[in-house]
Amino acid sequence: MDNAPLRIECIDISHVQGTNVVASLVVFEDGLSKRSDYRRFAIKESPGDDVASIAEVVRRRFARQLKDQQDEPGHGPVDGPTLPPGIDPETGRVRRFAYPPQLLVVDGGQPQVNAASAALTELGIVDVTVVGLAKRLEEVWLPGDDEPVILPRTSEALYLLQRLRDEAHRFAITYHREKRSKAMTVSALDNVPGLGATRRTALLRHFGSVAKLRDAGPDDLTAVPGIGAGTAASIIAALAGGKGTPGVRAITERRENGPAMAGAVDTGGREESL
Repeated sequence: MDNAPLRIECIDISHVQGTNVVASLVVFEDGLSKRSDYRRFAIKESPGDDVASIAEVVRRRFARQLKDQQDEPGHGPVDGPTLPPGIDPETGRVRRFAYPPQLLVVDGGQPQVNAASAALTELGIVDVTVVGLAKRLEEVWLPGDDEPVILPRTSEALYLLQRLRDEAHRFAITYHREKRSKAMTVSALDNVPGLGATRRTALLRHFGSVAKLRDAGPDDLTAVPGIGAGTAASIIAALAGGKGTPGVRAITERRENGPAMAGAVDTGGREESL
């Protein structure tokens, strides 16, 4: 690149055997994370195919940017002051996908970076540099190259790419676990008599996770609007199988979540349905 990138975005895909496939997009500006610009995507087109999922996220992210640019001709009212690109003339706020990165990083090697580059080309975007960072040997891949770039292990550039990739990975895993937890809860509660979608959603919002819902007692459940004593008893019975005691639940949660992610916190970011 001719100039150091001010804004860098990184995409990572997370799933378990092709289920609950999600993607994260994290943003660094001036080498620091900009968490207000983080985004989360539920993969729609090719769940289970990491390469196709990368291409889908790139298309959705940059198609939204192009749409925002088309929606702001002149960047301001006819008789009013001219606004800089990326500013909504009605609200004065920054549009969500208004600013493109100078550098786009994808988690993966040659297939992933080529897919991302092809998606940008389809959209007519030529001013974004794309690289891939492959985990195994921390190789940097460029579109169309048959050999990776090997940065020194002590390179500050490599450290920055690793920080980006690791943050995107953490954010994707956090979202994936959230979706998987909700899916497991809804599945377990499907057969509870008299418990419809509205009250299932209310339970999820009140307790926040499968583990907390499973640990809840009758009084905790009836504190949720619409949940009576009989329904609470049915919910407890539906969730009792397989992880009956608090000790078993604690061990299972540790196995599912893993020690490396024990302190991870979801810092924000919205799911995009573009």
